[in-house]
Amino acid sequence: MANKSQHPQKNPTIALNKRARHEYQLEEKFEAGLVLQGWEVKSLRAGKAQLTDSYVLLKDGEAYLIGTHITPLGTVSTHYVTDPGRTRKLLLNQRELGKLFSGVNQKGYTCVATALYWKNHLVKCEIALAKGKKEHDKRETEKNRDWARQKQRLVRHAR
Repeated sequence: MANKSQHPQKNPTIALNKRARHEYQLEEKFEAGLVLQGWEVKSLRAGKAQLTDSYVLLKDGEAYLIGTHITPLGTVSTHYVTDPGRTRKLLLNQRELGKLFSGVNQKGYTCVATALYWKNHLVKCEIALAKGKKEHDKRETEKNRDWARQKQRLVRHAR
């Protein structure tokens, strides 16, 4: 049995998709498992993943993660034929898949990957049902964020 201190996880987050939070209004979040190959897990332990242009494709009653780039380690890529941008299957139960399918069928909704993280010894992907933001919504969100930051500065200097 493996010792728990063998793979200490100081920060469980592997990769974040900050662009998705900017481009979309995230409605409902789901946690999905990933079907990975051994070299991909080793690369994820080293933190070599990007979610920037990734999205979820719902097809034939299953969900697939497309556009995620996992860079292979130099030591592993000599032994296997690696495809860094391959399509990976997401593991969700039927109820969650039903919610995603019904949500995506509504106009303006899509399904995006927002984060990859460790949960115990497993890699999980946080996906969200999202609605695209208009340009004025993005500006308003940025304005609110700036105002919150300014309030923090004012409170800090008032003390």
